[in-house]
Amino acid sequence: MSWKYLCDVSDVPSNSLKLVDADGIRIVVANYGEGFRAMPPICPHMEEPLDESGVIASCVLTCTKHLWAWDLRNLDLIGETEKELKTYEVRQNGSRLLAFVEEELTYDFDEEAEDDYDFFAKA
Repeated sequence: MSWKYLCDVSDVPSNSLKLVDADGIRIVVANYGEGFRAMPPICPHMEEPLDESGVIASCVLTCTKHLWAWDLRNLDLIGETEKELKTYEVRQNGSRLLAFVEEELTYDFDEEAEDDYDFFAKA
C-alpha cells in the first residue's frame, strides 16, 4: 500500500498510547520518549486492547492484563513474554507521524486458550 497519516506528534504525549484510524485500519501509536512505534491495537497474548491496558515506562510497553512487556527501542521481549510485538514502520514528516501500511497486521490466537475465569474456576 503506502505511507498513511496516523496523527500529529503532539497528539501522543511522551510515555503514552493513542488509538488511531489509518484509512480503516486501527493502529495504536506509542510515544516511548525516545521515538514512536505503531502496532496493532491489541496485545498478542489474549486480544486485550492496548490503548486501554497498555502502559509505557522507561521505554517499555507493558500490557497490564497479564504483564507481557516489550522494550520499544529494540522490540526485545521482557520477562515471561512469549510473542513478538508486530509493528508498522513509522516515520516523522515535520509534525506528522506516518506508518507504512502494506496490510493490516494481526495475530494468530489459540482458539483453545482459556480465559482467566475458566482457569481460576478449575482451581
